Amino acid sequence: MRKGLWAGLLALLIASASYAQLTRLLPTDGQLGELAGQQHPFPLLQINNKVVRLAPGGVIYDRQNRTILHNQLPEYSPVLFVADRKGEIARLFLLRPDEYERLERTLKR
Repeated sequence: MRKGLWAGLLALLIASASYAQLTRLLPTDGQLGELAGQQHPFPLLQINNKVVRLAPGGVIYDRQNRTILHNQLPEYSPVLFVADRKGEIARLFLLRPDEYERLERTLKR
């Protein structure tokens, strides 16, 4: 009984540690940019000195991959965004420094 408990605990610890090391899946069709948040009313955003609109149903993800609201945006942040056919922002990802460096090497601006 005791061995089973320890084996289960060890398996749980290994699984949780390996999950924390996974990189988040970001879209390959995204564009890099610099967000200047909190400067425009909802649904407007400023990315790369250009004011754009958040699409209806558009989703903003923070650095931990949680969805956030427009009023929770930081003042400045590197972002990866996906625009729809109208040019509105369908998905916006706030990037961690390591993600930004990795994407800057792989994506063309």
